[in-house]
Amino acid sequence: MDIADAFLQLVLTMDMTIRLSTVLILACLAGLFSERAGIFDIGLEGKMLFAAFVSAVVAFESGNAWVGVLAGIGASVCFSLIHGLASITYRGNQLISGVAINFLASGMTIVIGHAIYSKGGQTPTLSGAARFHEITLPFAEALRDVPVLGPIWSDMLSGHKPIVYIAFLVVPLTWWILYRTRFGLRLRAVGENPASVDTAGVSVIRYRYAAVLICGVLCGIAGAYLSTSQAAGFGREMTAGRGFIALAALIFSKWRPLYALMACLLFGLLEAISNLYPNIDVFGLVQIPVQFTQALPYILTVVILAGFVGKAVPPKAGGEAYVKER
Repeated sequence: MDIADAFLQLVLTMDMTIRLSTVLILACLAGLFSERAGIFDIGLEGKMLFAAFVSAVVAFESGNAWVGVLAGIGASVCFSLIHGLASITYRGNQLISGVAINFLASGMTIVIGHAIYSKGGQTPTLSGAARFHEITLPFAEALRDVPVLGPIWSDMLSGHKPIVYIAFLVVPLTWWILYRTRFGLRLRAVGENPASVDTAGVSVIRYRYAAVLICGVLCGIAGAYLSTSQAAGFGREMTAGRGFIALAALIFSKWRPLYALMACLLFGLLEAISNLYPNIDVFGLVQIPVQFTQALPYILTVVILAGFVGKAVPPKAGGEAYVKER
């Protein structure tokens, strides 16, 4: 393989990395907002799954992918409100609430989907305006033959679905909200020292609910991406553990937006490698089996959660119910 072919192969790999990391970026930022406010949320998987299902159903019935996205956001927000009610209002265990949401979403998507379409929990294939199509960036065709810059602009950065570009724009927006606005300052303070925030006259409950709702919106977009962009319909358990991978990326990034982007791109790269290079030949001596390459993202998840990549300190009030002092 010459240098030109190797470069084109690299562009192809990065193109797939961007596509596969989009859902992780949205889910990771969703968890970031929630956990920065002190609400641990392992129900990202369930919210994305239910949002993917509702988005596919509504997009198929309405024939409009954007309507499907809005429906998916609404479904995810409803699940977020359930989590908020259990963990904020009634001060229940946040981890148990998240697990319950995952089980609830898994069961409801199969039962409702089978009742509606009789396809074993799957939805019909989306086509036309019911699913998103690629966006060609300006000058993509004109620059295609330009060395180096052409393939990067035309083949790697151009030709993605709208939600891909939305996800990458949400990263700097999240950084700006958390570190450059009064809302972000108070949100982070609620996750670190809610008693001090309450003493200053700021409602801890209101900010935690706001964080949970933002989490629901981002999970809704992530789920909608799976069924209306990455795939052409809903399939059983189609999130495939991405919610937990997003949590691992969040811990890996130490709850910082820009590092979260890089962590999600790393996970996306591992998944892209498993898809494009199922059998890796190491210097002609050993061939790495496809099962190992497919397990790479999950292996890294276990490694991160086990603490082998350094100590990650969560928000001090994370996971703790706040009881207002009288």
